[in-house]
Amino acid sequence: MKKTVMFCLMLLASVSMAFAQKADIKFNETTHNFGTFSENSPVVSYTFTFTNVGDAPLVIHQAVASCGCTVPQFTEEPIMPGKTGTVKVTYDGTGKYPGHFKKSITLRTNAKVEMMRLFIEGDMMPKGAQ
Repeated sequence: MKKTVMFCLMLLASVSMAFAQKADIKFNETTHNFGTFSENSPVVSYTFTFTNVGDAPLVIHQAVASCGCTVPQFTEEPIMPGKTGTVKVTYDGTGKYPGHFKKSITLRTNAKVEMMRLFIEGDMMPKGAQ
């Protein structure tokens, strides 16, 4: 009987501790507009900055772009509570038809909201256009 009660108490304590601390991610912005840029310089980048506003280390497990022309790079080490990290997104319009584009980057994390999206957009003008 004592073993059963002790086991139940330890199980309850473990479950309570697991739910007590959770990372939480807050971005300064989740959308970036590159505006207009030339097909002569088709590669543009932007760095999104985020803060871990939770009370446990934050880990980004995966960053997946909606297109092969968009490449995300992110802070891979755990981000401690109150600290910041980055997600750099590079769009390469080489060989793409000029015009408006909008791409998404899906992040998988250990935060309260485990999946979130970042967006980039812009207008690539044809070579020689003003």
